[in-house]
Amino acid sequence: MTERRTPFYDIHLRRAARLVKGGGDFMYPTSFTSPVEEHINVRTNVGMNDLSTMGEVDIKGPGAERLLQMLMVNEVMDMHPGQVRYSTMCDENGLIIDDITAYKFNDEHFMVVTSSGPRKKTANWIAENARGMSAYVTDMTGSIGLITVQGPRSRDLISEITQGADIHSLKFFRFTTGVINGTEVVISRSGYTGELGYEIYVPSEEAVVLWEYLESVGTPFGLQPYGTDALQSLRIEKCFPLAGPDIDGTQTPFEVGLHRWIKFRKRDFIGREALLGLQDMGLDRRWTGLILDSKIAAKNGDQIYSIQDVKSFKEKMFTGAEAGDSFDVEAAGSPIGYITSSAKGHSVKKMLALGYLGVSHSYPGARVMVNIGGRPTLATVANMPFFDPQGMRLRAKYPRKLDAPTGEGSTPTAKAAPRKTTTRRKKSS
Repeated sequence: MTERRTPFYDIHLRRAARLVKGGGDFMYPTSFTSPVEEHINVRTNVGMNDLSTMGEVDIKGPGAERLLQMLMVNEVMDMHPGQVRYSTMCDENGLIIDDITAYKFNDEHFMVVTSSGPRKKTANWIAENARGMSAYVTDMTGSIGLITVQGPRSRDLISEITQGADIHSLKFFRFTTGVINGTEVVISRSGYTGELGYEIYVPSEEAVVLWEYLESVGTPFGLQPYGTDALQSLRIEKCFPLAGPDIDGTQTPFEVGLHRWIKFRKRDFIGREALLGLQDMGLDRRWTGLILDSKIAAKNGDQIYSIQDVKSFKEKMFTGAEAGDSFDVEAAGSPIGYITSSAKGHSVKKMLALGYLGVSHSYPGARVMVNIGGRPTLATVANMPFFDPQGMRLRAKYPRKLDAPTGEGSTPTAKAAPRKTTTRRKKSS
């Protein structure tokens, strides 16, 4: 079976706890120290992660802007050079092909960053629709390494080591070019953790050298690499969907809560008519956040049931290997939803889950039952996201004193750099 490796594979092989195959058939490092420690370090200092599994599709030509205007549900024509824009791409039926970010270099040059799992499918979709559009599409994934540096101290680190770019004035969802350790890079103020952070696009032949350089200069800032286990718990706390478990091609933007990025004022884009019809029809299910009364995470596909159905057939085994609460799934009737992702939220200190739930049970405070390994587990529907709901940390709006969140196996970490208090004035981010 196909096995793909990022430019950092040898580093991960030597240092990571283990490697597992994930989206796009890439090999991913699960952790380097402890997933809990790595999670907390991203929230309090700065972490570094390999995101080279995501796809980079280069689009050039006089028809590049028009092509993306047709493919993306979000607006493209009002983008400025140096701007990043999030969107979904849908098929003619309004189903999500992928959620992507588009980078505008100029009117005739864009880059689309795809999800890891559907990378090739998305690149092919763009290329197929580019025919006759005077746009030239190239999948550049194999030639680019993507390092993401995330955390409250990321700005201090990146600004200190970057030449030719003003990192302090770089706004959220903007990008610039610069030089780090002699390597020309593209630096985007974006990320997948809910923290202030930067994504660094580097030529693959120089990627390993840059990774090692960041490790060497990042020590005073508390920089540590983190793996997919920490990445999952970080993004689940922020309710960021992941292509594969959360978006598998059977959902519309409305069901995932991504409809605010649909711009119906655009006269035409693929899936527009279908999405207009779906908007009028309403929803049967909704992607929902759950807090589990459990010490273990749920698995992708675990069924969710109405609590009223479970009470009538719940029983308790008192002895043997099956001791504890259990229930007969066949007696539970029809499930009302299923889990897509789950992990312990080390910042909020709760077991979290995301999943699709019938709208009749998707309101905050609703109590439902999740079948985790054949055991009935109570769960409560919660507001999304679980952590930093105002998104203040993405915009570097931190309290004056930042205390490290604690969790099992956590290690005390340094506090974030103090705020400057010399002048009080409104500062955009």
